[in-house]
Amino acid sequence: MSFKTTALAGVSLTALLIAPATLCAASIASVEFVGMEAPSTAADMARIYSSARAEVTYDDGSKKVFPLRYEVLYRNLDRIGSNPYEAGRLYDAFGQGLIDPYGQPVISENPDGSTLTRVPGQPSAPNGDPTAYHLVQWEADWLLSDGKEASKTEGWYPRMPMIMNRNLVAQERQTGRLSVIDQANVDFSGVGGLWIPCAASETPWGTHLAGEEDYDLYDRGKVDASLAGLTELYFGNTRKANPYGYGYPVEVSVGRDGQSSVKKHYSMGRASWELARVMPDGKTVYYGDDGRYTGLFMYVADRAGNLGVGTLYAGRWDQQSDQNGGSANLTWIKLGHAADYEVARMIEEEQFSSTESSIFAISDEPKDGFTAIKAGSKNIEHVKLNPGKERAAAFLESRRYAASLGATTEFNKMEGVAVDPRDHKVYIAMSRIQEGMLANPEDPADHIKLPELGAGGVYVLETASGVADSNGDPIASDWAAVTMAGVPGLMGVDLAQSDDMGNTADPDHIAEPDNIAFMPRMRTLFVDEDSGRHTNNFMWAFNVDTGKLARVASGPAGAEMTGLNVVEGWNGFAYVLTSFQHQGDDVGDLEIKDAALKAELETLIDPFVAVIGYLGGLPGSDVE
Repeated sequence: MSFKTTALAGVSLTALLIAPATLCAASIASVEFVGMEAPSTAADMARIYSSARAEVTYDDGSKKVFPLRYEVLYRNLDRIGSNPYEAGRLYDAFGQGLIDPYGQPVISENPDGSTLTRVPGQPSAPNGDPTAYHLVQWEADWLLSDGKEASKTEGWYPRMPMIMNRNLVAQERQTGRLSVIDQANVDFSGVGGLWIPCAASETPWGTHLAGEEDYDLYDRGKVDASLAGLTELYFGNTRKANPYGYGYPVEVSVGRDGQSSVKKHYSMGRASWELARVMPDGKTVYYGDDGRYTGLFMYVADRAGNLGVGTLYAGRWDQQSDQNGGSANLTWIKLGHAADYEVARMIEEEQFSSTESSIFAISDEPKDGFTAIKAGSKNIEHVKLNPGKERAAAFLESRRYAASLGATTEFNKMEGVAVDPRDHKVYIAMSRIQEGMLANPEDPADHIKLPELGAGGVYVLETASGVADSNGDPIASDWAAVTMAGVPGLMGVDLAQSDDMGNTADPDHIAEPDNIAFMPRMRTLFVDEDSGRHTNNFMWAFNVDTGKLARVASGPAGAEMTGLNVVEGWNGFAYVLTSFQHQGDDVGDLEIKDAALKAELETLIDPFVAVIGYLGGLPGSDVE
């Protein structure tokens, strides 16, 4: 059967649980999600909750209302099963827990990308309940034990080695409720550690695909300071971290015995990957390239199910309109073709620098034979490719090389990616339409010329088969995007001044969308926010057919919603995974008009705590 939905939107640190249709004699004909109001009391503003509901119509004409509920799986401070440390505890390549400058354990408050994967043949829980592997990666360490920001503490490191939990979760057969029955961590020592893992996706073949994100790829001073943390803290000075070894999609697979294996896909290129999402063909991949002056990238693997060898492309925006986030035709510029092992050799051979390199000659001033670009920085740089370095540039300096070839590197805060397999559409979140996306005749290219929209929006890419690249050579994919446009109903609305609750963007519209995921049967796009413009960030659901938007959950004030992914069918249940990080961030700076409300809110939020869980209560499809 199929679903017909109007809108759904999620939670924070959650998964959306859908109860089995077998609870009713009739089958589900449609589901309409009825949203909730934004929180208005300090108690609600300081917690994760949902007061949304689902209104279900069955094929016999009967109807039923299902209130949604939030349930916790675990917290960053919990110790679970085989894990010798707290869930968010950071540790080195030798398994030793890290200690901060104050002699206390380093525990992250920043869970991010998550997936829920069922491995054929994996054992059941002791009571016979079915199980799955729930992978949760931790992006960064926000606070040290004295409450100071880790990235601003003298003598500490702005970026550190991060971790990924491998949770064994059991599904209660009758209710679908999930529980973590064991936890271990994935070992990344064989690939030089995991650095700034942001969002994640699940591949069509059931593996976890993490993005490694670094905004400052081309700032040597910041990169050196960050990599010192990996060198000293992770490697214990037994080896030096190579900056060219980070900034790639990382694939993690789990066997039926619970053991995991890790591959960094160097042939997929190096940039600030929010995440990479594989299309239903198993070979075409789109990325979110986060930061300022970033690019739109597409990877086409040589064969489905193997991301270890393929061709990397960068897109060029040919603007057609500046309305509703703008629209454009897309052209693809081929950067290069390689296998992971070939790029791994390049990593050892090339030298990294922001001012000079074995790949590019770089100048702050114009020079004959040099090309002016902006790529990852608001500053113009002038570059000239060194002889014979085309392939090294394509995969180690992907954004810089793309800009030098005429691709568009003017996107701003490009975040999550989702796919609608039925309509062959790709959705990409753009947190802020600012900086390079504005008209600026002083920019070297100035392809994108849009009005400023700080609240950002979501874009849709129409794809096609038989598309050729800029050289006229065929692209070996049926999923090559040909147009890109803002989605009506999914663009934020900036406010001229803050409202009584401190919002600077309309709280009844999305603001600074980040993670997104799509449920094909429900025809619903889920949107998580990472917004300083909303006092409380929300998860939204948007029906792509009806255009109806609903808020179904709210996270704690100042928290970013992260880790969004969906599982549409598992034994008659469905789940929307998500998380929140750094609750309470900048709450003291909020322009909440009610001083007593603001003061109470500040006392209720514990910035050291993060929660992983799910939202439950919905009836589910009888179709797996």
